Amino acid sequence: MRYVAAYLLASLGSSKDSPTKEDITKILESVGLEIEDDQLDKVISELKGKDINDVIAEGMGKLASIPSGGVAAASGGGGGAAAGGGGDGGEKEEKKEEKKEESEEESDDDMGFGLFD
Repeated sequence: MRYVAAYLLASLGSSKDSPTKEDITKILESVGLEIEDDQLDKVISELKGKDINDVIAEGMGKLASIPSGGVAAASGGGGGAAAGGGGDGGEKEEKKEEKKEESEEESDDDMGFGLFD
């Protein structure tokens, strides 16, 4: 992933159609990462000559089709809790929300200033 990110940075930061291996290496070394030449060469060969905006749009489309674990777990767990728990589930949720609100307020107090002070 780091090679793809560096490739995108190099292509967006220059007027070249395709960044060179040296461009990507310079970016990765600037943040102290070691470079594996075979992986870097593969990324360059796969992306060479492609429009970066098209590649990003294609990737976003693929990500949208992947189901996320949080949604499935929430929908499955929510139905079971409502069927088996009755009124207890709502009270637990309210307590959790109150705790979250209190902790957010406390964190503002700890810093010595609030958002609107």
